[in-house]
Parts: sequence; C-alpha cells; structure tokens
Amino acid sequence: MARAIELAVENARAGRGGPFAALVAKDGVGIATGVNLVVSTNDPTAHAEIVAIRAACRALGQFQLTGCDIYASCEPCPMCLGAIYWARPARVFFAATRADAAAAGFDDSLIYEELARPFDARRIPMIPLMRAQAQVTFREWQARANRVRY
Repeated sequence: MARAIELAVENARAGRGGPFAALVAKDGVGIATGVNLVVSTNDPTAHAEIVAIRAACRALGQFQLTGCDIYASCEPCPMCLGAIYWARPARVFFAATRADAAAAGFDDSLIYEELARPFDARRIPMIPLMRAQAQVTFREWQARANRVRY
C-alpha cells in the first residue's frame, strides 16, 4: 500500500493525471502498477486501477487476475469497481475513501446516483433502440462451442 501511495504522490507532483495509483500483486510480489493518466493521455478511462489491471493482465497473459491482490491509493470509483469485478482479483485494499476524494474535488456520487435512475431520467439520456434485433448477438455467442466465459 505504501508503494501505491508513493506512486500517487509522484503522479500528483508530475501533473500527469489525478493523485491516484494502484498496484497489482500476486503471491506477495508486485507484477504491475498504474497511475491516473486521464489528463496526459486524454483518456477518461485511464484511471490508476484500470491502467494497473491492463498491465497486470498483459504480464500474466490472461484476462483475469485470479489469485491477485489490488492495492489502490483510494477507494475505487464506480468505473474502476466494475473493472475490478470483471478482473476477479482475490482482494482489494484501499487507503483513502471516496469521501476523502470528494473533499479533494473528485466526487463520483453523481455516478452512483445516476445508476439508480431510470434510463430516461439520467443526465445523459440512455435511449434503448433495436433490442429485439440485438438478441441475435447473444444467440450467436451462445451457439459457439468454443466460447470463453468471463
């Protein structure tokens, strides 16, 4: 955890992105790190946890982090939390809380609130289209004998 916090401080000082960092470890050995690169890469998905997950998956040659731990300098936001659940690590440790992040100007409460709203009541309207036609995608997937479940 100390290394994740150290990386977050370095990133904040360097101005590459927000004051966030993450480290992925397996069997007690760090295999990947990530810092927030949103600003420097013009990528709103370049949060520290996602950068670290991508690097760890590349290093391991797999799309899941089975048996790994993630150390994050701050409680993961909703996007990172989703990525973490898809990656399936064993555990997640975090230092600062989302309340601490909100106090510093990184408030993600809007996203939590938006998820609870109906599609048409969200700030960015979510408009379902062609649902029936899209079902073929799932039928095709389910028909594949060699599909990889994740």
